[in-house]
Amino acid sequence: MDSLFDSAAEEATPQPLAVRMRPRTLDEVIGQRHLLGPGTPLRRLVESEAPMSLFLWGPPGTGKTTLAYVVSNVTKRRFVEISAVSAGVKDVRAAIDNARRELGMTGRQTVLFVDEVHRFNKAQQDALLPAVENRWVTFIGATTENPFFSVISPLLSRSLLLTLESLTDDDVRAVLERAVADERGLGGRAAVAPQALDHLVRLAGGDARRSLTYLEAAALLADDITVEVVEKAVDKAAVRYDRQGDQHYDVISAFIKSMRGSDADAALHYLARMIEAGEDPRFIARRIVIFASEDVGMADPTCLQTAVAAAQAVQLIGLPEGQINLAHAVIHCALAPKSNAVVKAIGAAIGDVRRGLIGQVPGHLRDAHYPGAAKLGHGDGYKYPHDFDHGLVRQDYAPEQVRERRYYEPTKHGAEAPIADRWARIRDFLRGS
Repeated sequence: MDSLFDSAAEEATPQPLAVRMRPRTLDEVIGQRHLLGPGTPLRRLVESEAPMSLFLWGPPGTGKTTLAYVVSNVTKRRFVEISAVSAGVKDVRAAIDNARRELGMTGRQTVLFVDEVHRFNKAQQDALLPAVENRWVTFIGATTENPFFSVISPLLSRSLLLTLESLTDDDVRAVLERAVADERGLGGRAAVAPQALDHLVRLAGGDARRSLTYLEAAALLADDITVEVVEKAVDKAAVRYDRQGDQHYDVISAFIKSMRGSDADAALHYLARMIEAGEDPRFIARRIVIFASEDVGMADPTCLQTAVAAAQAVQLIGLPEGQINLAHAVIHCALAPKSNAVVKAIGAAIGDVRRGLIGQVPGHLRDAHYPGAAKLGHGDGYKYPHDFDHGLVRQDYAPEQVRERRYYEPTKHGAEAPIADRWARIRDFLRGS
């Protein structure tokens, strides 16, 4: 009786819009074009009856579960999903045993999909190995973290790694438009204003599942979906920010200039505006990495380390948690002593090269390792600095045309002050001053 009641209740409860709109074929999948073309591994898996093991690595909402479901649906294989958040070794072994039994009795193969597979410990991942090695299942593991750091080598080496990319705005827009029109979705029963559609795309931040969740919430409030309806549905104010227009450039410009001006509060404000508007966090991270060398440089060499670490963290974990890493880097950059000596140095050096100030590499610095180099005089007279006091020896390093040129002119700011003094003494010694 309880079982019958539960089944009826489940049928009466409609599935979420994101589930209803899940593609049924590879041709219905939006985005990930680099994985879906003729001859790609996914196409071969669908067209072949042979089991295959895959890892799908990408940010949330890029279609990892969808691709696993499509493979199962198209190939008529059983689809068994395990969440690494809640499952243990016992659950993994039970799923594998059932798959072997199904294969032996009916010949039907099973797609074993493990979501958040990076959360499995070594013992849990080891439990998957026999099924992968003996091809009892088509194993598909989904992860938002770099599998080279989170998956054991034996499992990774026996599987194909496919990297999913964040959906573009056009991809997310296509997902939403299909959901509005398709009978599995809203079936045309709701009208979405163009501005509301734009706002849904911005809020999604490249996450198709999030976009459909917001659309469904808005459709429950009104048949005519406006920006105001969307705002009310997702319980956050609209951020007036156009990722493709003037506001995009104005906000990122203000963001950079606030960090350059050492105003951490203002920089955090613009960071928040970009995050809330759905700006690609990787774009923000790239700008911070550039800033760390362009505007801080040797005045605080650790600033670049922080910026690169934040960029890697965003790539590994995505949003929303990645916003903390971005804020960490922004505060470090804003409060660090400033120097543009690095960017000026490489700019001056490139300028000379483009003007033709190149010259020959001094003979004593040329490669002397290959046969015949000695006959050409390569390496003759080279003095090995480690053989001399302080690791310094006076000899010509630059081509004659630029021997007296000065590129790196350090400031007296922060950690660059002692560097400036040391570089001045080294330069004078090498130039014979």
